[in-house]
Amino acid sequence: MSGLMGCGWRTVAEAMTVKRHRKIDQIIAAGSSEQRLVQRARIVLLAAGGAGPTEIARVVGCSLPTARVWPARFAARGIPGLFDRPRPGRPPVHGPSVRLAVVATATSLSPSGASVWTHRTLAGYLAGRGLQVSPATVGRVLAEAEVRPHRVRGWLNRADNPDFWRQAGEVCRLYLDGPVDGTLLLSVDEKTGIQAKSRKHPEIPARPGRDTRREFEYIRHGTVSILAAMDVFTGQVIAQRIGRNNSATFLDLLVMLDQCTAPDLRIHLILDNGSSHSSAATRAWFAAHPRFTVTYTPKHASWLNMVVRHEVA
Repeated sequence: MSGLMGCGWRTVAEAMTVKRHRKIDQIIAAGSSEQRLVQRARIVLLAAGGAGPTEIARVVGCSLPTARVWPARFAARGIPGLFDRPRPGRPPVHGPSVRLAVVATATSLSPSGASVWTHRTLAGYLAGRGLQVSPATVGRVLAEAEVRPHRVRGWLNRADNPDFWRQAGEVCRLYLDGPVDGTLLLSVDEKTGIQAKSRKHPEIPARPGRDTRREFEYIRHGTVSILAAMDVFTGQVIAQRIGRNNSATFLDLLVMLDQCTAPDLRIHLILDNGSSHSSAATRAWFAAHPRFTVTYTPKHASWLNMVVRHEVA
């Protein structure tokens, strides 16, 4: 044997403690282990069992130098000896301050007009502040820091408690069974920022052998906000254009509903928990007008309000 083998194979067995043997078994069994690391672990186990380089090379399917080097490294350094030593590589172009700026910006509020940060918008934002960094570098920095600004997860979830199910049940029973006789059931909510659009080209009606033709282009006419009250059972909607969404505006709608509804009918409203729906002024108005009753949807469950679902559809 060579001098390396003479001192190496004996010390591999001596270096193979129970703890190290267990760790090597874990490396081999783990599906996420790199194949080269698994091969090195198998070489060390065979060497610890008394196999020579030639036998190891044949069993593992590696070269003779490979069968010699890894037992020696294990004998000298233990488990860390199975891993590659760090390589110097190219020095980093950007230092810690640049990386900190990238991460700090990505974890701040997204720019105006955008829902999330992208690598390109981050690079452009930093360039505007004198820090030149490419979108690719931004991506590498964020990947190393495990920051993913393109992914958004909701965190205001409904409470899974008896109060939620009680309130949700009250709303659903109104939809299924209806209110008492002589009561008008209205679902009420605001719809803000509705786009007012018209088609750019007129529709061409159908004729024999040809379907109706309708162009997809449209003209924008700004936006409009409304307050809408929908009869849950007929689908009839009464809407009022609004400028501001506050208690005074909501009270104007209530006055209109009171005036345009037959006086012998009671009015039952389904509302979410918006501030204008539950303010002190609104509650005082309801108290002064007993023909109105209200059922509120649970918090974070405005989708139980039928007019909201109608808007989405």
